[in-house]
Amino acid sequence: MTTFTFRLQRVFDWRRTQLQLAEARVEQQLAALAEIDRERAGLDATGHRTEAEVRQFTGLEGGDLSALGSFRLALKVQDRALSASRVECQKELAVRQTVMLEARRRCRLLERFKDRRLTEWQSAADRELDEVAADSYLAQWARRRAYSPKNETGLVVDARE
Repeated sequence: MTTFTFRLQRVFDWRRTQLQLAEARVEQQLAALAEIDRERAGLDATGHRTEAEVRQFTGLEGGDLSALGSFRLALKVQDRALSASRVECQKELAVRQTVMLEARRRCRLLERFKDRRLTEWQSAADRELDEVAADSYLAQWARRRAYSPKNETGLVVDARE
């Protein structure tokens, strides 16, 4: 009996490697997206904190309010830039997810093919084993019959009985 070998194992390994790379790229893109979200949350927190501090000043002057207005505008510019980066990051994430899903589909296709081949091989091995067992039984039966004394009916009587 031969051992099971999948002829497309190298292709299967390659597809699995492609899937792992695609999954890693998706994870990287998700991390980049999370980083952008953290930066936006940090900007928002900084804006709220600064505004609360300025409101607590006792002697506010026009220059303080002008600086606060400029700071708000700068935060808005940074927020818009981060929003644009987030949109681009989401687009890239969608592309990478599509690539990952295609790699997963190809890998699963080969997995199912390998499983089917393994099942076929197992069935053939089981049939072969059954044939060997049947041949062994028949050979053993023929030996017993050849060496056993016959009774008056012509049937073989087992000497062990």
